[in-house]
Amino acid sequence: MRKYFGTDGIRGTVGQFPITPEFVLKLGWAAGKVLAQNGNDRGKVVIGKDTRISGYMFESVLEAGLTAAGVDSLLVGPMPTPAVAYLTRTFRADAGIVISASHNPFHDNGIKFFSKDGTKLPDGVELEIEALLDQEMETLPSELLGKAYRIEDAAARYIEFCKASVPNDFSLKGMKIVLDCAHGAAYHIAPYVFKELGAEVMSMGTSPDGLNINLERGATHTGPLAEKVIKENADLGIAFDGDADRVMMIDGEGNLVNGDQLILLIAQAAKSSGAFKGGVVGTLMTNMAVEKKLSKLDIPFVRAKVGDRYVMEELKANGWTLGGESSGHVICLEHNTTGDGIIAALQVLKTLKFNKLSLLQWTKQNTLFPQTLINVKVKEAKPVLESNNLKEKVTEVENELNDAGRVLIRASGTEPLIRVMVEADTLDLSKDKAEKIAAIIR
Repeated sequence: MRKYFGTDGIRGTVGQFPITPEFVLKLGWAAGKVLAQNGNDRGKVVIGKDTRISGYMFESVLEAGLTAAGVDSLLVGPMPTPAVAYLTRTFRADAGIVISASHNPFHDNGIKFFSKDGTKLPDGVELEIEALLDQEMETLPSELLGKAYRIEDAAARYIEFCKASVPNDFSLKGMKIVLDCAHGAAYHIAPYVFKELGAEVMSMGTSPDGLNINLERGATHTGPLAEKVIKENADLGIAFDGDADRVMMIDGEGNLVNGDQLILLIAQAAKSSGAFKGGVVGTLMTNMAVEKKLSKLDIPFVRAKVGDRYVMEELKANGWTLGGESSGHVICLEHNTTGDGIIAALQVLKTLKFNKLSLLQWTKQNTLFPQTLINVKVKEAKPVLESNNLKEKVTEVENELNDAGRVLIRASGTEPLIRVMVEADTLDLSKDKAEKIAAIIR
């Protein structure tokens, strides 16, 4: 059992354990000891961050901890999480560290790790780091201490990497796009990528002040982007979250196009071109309409637990390259080793351009099943989930829906809640069935 690491690194409220300078200092030291042992050679670790104000503090203490362990720090400043995965590989570093709480508000922060291959750390390595955290921190003699280097061209390197994920003759000329960077890590990168590929770009959420990351902007707050797309008569909008590993899109009429739809669009195009190999990994929350459409295309589909970590595990186990979540984590392993919002958006735009389709035309042809989600507060989830009354009601609803809907009941991993999700071919039906199940839980 991991003591500090969750499904995506270590995360929490700044100033509350473990997201404190003291703990993160020791975390840097422990990570350096475990991840960067190269015999007589000094190891090196890439450190990136998003734009929240506490990133300055945690960047400094991570650097100090790594230095004490005899490891060099390559500081790349504000940088999307997938950019750090790429830079870790390109600099031949021993590991990458991202200081970010992703889509959370500014008062939260977290520490994420990448292996030298740009992938998330295996459980065993995290356990090794945790074991050192319970030991006394030891500083090496001065002649063995690490050094720190500021990488000035990191953003330019990643911009070119993103552009290289589409063909050299690919152009967005004639396309009007609104970008929402959530005042986060993509603020100085995403606009250049799409402009340099020829698009007319209007940007939102590109003025970070340390406190406004994800504030009414980005992939978790797409309303303002939808309004801007309609007002500017743009072709579409693209929204990233604070560390740009998530992406959502908005079609020309202001409709949300979520991660499920983006994955389906990429898969359909790859299949029609004959380039698609393997299958697609979704999660328990992936809309049933996606599963049905993939089945018609003879594309295998499996569901992982919620969380991009689990999607990645299934992709590796099956040897596949495409997967993700409704929330906008879209993993294209042909192009990067982790979910990458900018690269996923480019794959979608490449598909639309090649097929001479607008995003609006595609979404009208590929609608999702209406989905109703109800959160019910409980004292303890396990006995409720095991009750016969609930099981009987769920079976009854599933029988009524037949193959034209789906029921998912699960406990929240962070709150005393049971989440009830029902999909059906009409919104009224999904609401009705979800409320009947929620009533049993209550």
